[in-house]
Amino acid sequence: MSVDVKYRTTATATGGRDGSAKTADGSFEVKLATPKELGGAGGPGANPEQLFASGYSACFLGALKAVAPSLKLKVPAETTVTADVGIGPRSEGGFGITADLTVSLPGLDRADAQKLVDAAHQVCPYSNATRGNVDVGLTLA
Repeated sequence: MSVDVKYRTTATATGGRDGSAKTADGSFEVKLATPKELGGAGGPGANPEQLFASGYSACFLGALKAVAPSLKLKVPAETTVTADVGIGPRSEGGFGITADLTVSLPGLDRADAQKLVDAAHQVCPYSNATRGNVDVGLTLA
């Protein structure tokens, strides 16, 4: 599958899960810390799963807004997408992640909201990247 790239960004991590990461343009920098649940010390700093959850939730909300006009719907200003990302050992070996998205579209008819969520899941880059590789759950709040 080819992608007609319209935007590209670059980030560099140092120190792994207990280091830091930053973008080449300097717009984003984050200290990283391994959660206690994964054998780390915890403490201040984000982890890759938090970054993935933040990115997926923001991207999915963008996808909702992108597909809404084609369905003759409007995404309410109060709309939220919450991503719950998990990590753990896979039965096949190595580690894997899971993602569960909860979408709140206040004021939209439930059937219309479900159509919107389903359509967004087909166009969201994160959904397309994870499809077939990550268990993704979709819940309409």
